[in-house]
Amino acid sequence: MNSRAQVGGGTAGGAAGGGGAGATLAAPTPEKPGRAVSLKPPRLKDLRVVIALILREMSSTYGRQPGGYIWAVLSPLGAILILSFAFSFVVRTPSLGTSFILFYATGYLPFSLYADLAQKIALSLHYSSALMAYPGVTWLHAVIARFVLNTLTLITVFCIVIIGITLSVETRSVLDIGPVLEGLALVALTGLGVGMMNCLLIGLFPVWYRLWPILARPLFLISGIFFVYEDLPVFAQNILWWNPLLHGTALVRTGFYSTYHASFVSPVYGFGLALVLIAGAMLFLRRGFRTVLEQ
Repeated sequence: MNSRAQVGGGTAGGAAGGGGAGATLAAPTPEKPGRAVSLKPPRLKDLRVVIALILREMSSTYGRQPGGYIWAVLSPLGAILILSFAFSFVVRTPSLGTSFILFYATGYLPFSLYADLAQKIALSLHYSSALMAYPGVTWLHAVIARFVLNTLTLITVFCIVIIGITLSVETRSVLDIGPVLEGLALVALTGLGVGMMNCLLIGLFPVWYRLWPILARPLFLISGIFFVYEDLPVFAQNILWWNPLLHGTALVRTGFYSTYHASFVSPVYGFGLALVLIAGAMLFLRRGFRTVLEQ
């Protein structure tokens, strides 16, 4: 009798022990301190990183200069005024309309959007190289931050300058916003593509940093700032047609001059070339951005 009781007790004790083991396995494992699980989606995290980089560049680029963003407006405005004043002694009327200042503004401002973006994005990885030591910051964050900030800044400058011109000078222009936005988008994407490709080439061949400004200097003269495509001889038209900035400038001007129809413009070519440059640069930067940072 006693032996049966013992056997039963042992069996009961084993069942109890098994239940205890099962209870132990089913219980949730406590979190280790400092390892809190983030419930925020990854895209929101990327957005926070980009915004932080934008705020950093705003403070470092414009916050430390006397006048800050005022110079972003005064610099292109001064260049436009000088061009208008100088060329008014050479030719009686501009190629389009009656206002020299509006004609050169619609050419210079789109070109400056391209040039500034290409320059800033080419150095974006070197500018943010110290921050890329953090695991949450990538090369793509640095490129996107610079592109967004400088695009918004220069488009704001474009609006301020154009509104100021139309209010102070008799331009007789009728604004069509569609072609203007399309032209600005074309030159902005071209600046992004050229800047990303130069970012790659500067990292692989440091001498490219000195060589590219020399090669790109003629773009200021052949991108439609001082002329319209239709005024050129045929052989020059056949060569300069391949310049995507000329297409962007012409699109912007069609939005200000209702009588101007830039039939040579090919948005497919302009946007296509920009996207090819962006895709090619992204492909190689994804694989070799560390080599670029080491230079």
